Amino acid sequence: MRIAVTTPTGNVGRHVVAMLLRAGVCPRVLVRDPGRLAPDIRREVDAVVVDQRDAEAVVAATAGVDALFWVDPPSAGEDPLVDYELATASVVSAVEANGIERTVFQSSVGAEKRHGAGEIDGLAGTELALDALGATVTHLRCGYFFTNLELQLDAVCAGVIPVIFPLDEPLAWVAPRDVAEVAVTRLLSTDWSGRCVQAVHGPADLTWPQAAEIVSAATGRPLRVERISDDAMRNLLRSAGMTDGLVDAVVGMSTGLREGFVPEQPRTLDTTTPTTLAAWAYDVPRPQLSRTVQ
Repeated sequence: MRIAVTTPTGNVGRHVVAMLLRAGVCPRVLVRDPGRLAPDIRREVDAVVVDQRDAEAVVAATAGVDALFWVDPPSAGEDPLVDYELATASVVSAVEANGIERTVFQSSVGAEKRHGAGEIDGLAGTELALDALGATVTHLRCGYFFTNLELQLDAVCAGVIPVIFPLDEPLAWVAPRDVAEVAVTRLLSTDWSGRCVQAVHGPADLTWPQAAEIVSAATGRPLRVERISDDAMRNLLRSAGMTDGLVDAVVGMSTGLREGFVPEQPRTLDTTTPTTLAAWAYDVPRPQLSRTVQ
């Protein structure tokens, strides 16, 4: 079985690669910088240097593969949705030109809204384009990644996480490793076809204060959440060096999914995955925070 994996050093992609290797599959990894691959992984995979927004290069890199794990690469540009359109054109060209039998696309809860959810609108565009091909594709509608907290490590150290999401509205929180497990199951299975949507909700829906309490207990650091205004969040993101376009895209992910948004897929046995936020927080940010003290 020939399987191609994009973003192989990302939060999900690195787990996908490792799981495929353990399954006896040598994946073809599409990577912008092979030097970011761990040396032991690089020896075991077929690494191809590719810019995922270069459709011609992606078509060449995926020639002959049976299945594709596609993640739209992150954007730091002025208009992230334009970058998403370029990535979408690449995956559509590859699936169509190479007759790829199965594609697993890492999407997000909120993509079903199609418009008005900031950066998630870019994922919705990829979903729609793959659907228009009539391709065999599974869209993974993922919850809020635990690893997003690593981007706020300074705030965690300071003891206060600023958010613009309502503090009493629960979110589906999920470990990227669990997303990878669902993706690999689909990639290795040949017993499905057509368009599928698979939500990946993690073990529990949590409000921000509940999540902060869990992380605080796991790390031994006092932590609380403070809701701030949308404009205050925009100023924080700009001060971190984000472009105005990226600020709007990031803020839009929260503003578009609050106050009345209902996910298309309810939580079920099939959408619930096992890794808890407490276990992840103990394994990942706890050691990171310990190093900041030393």
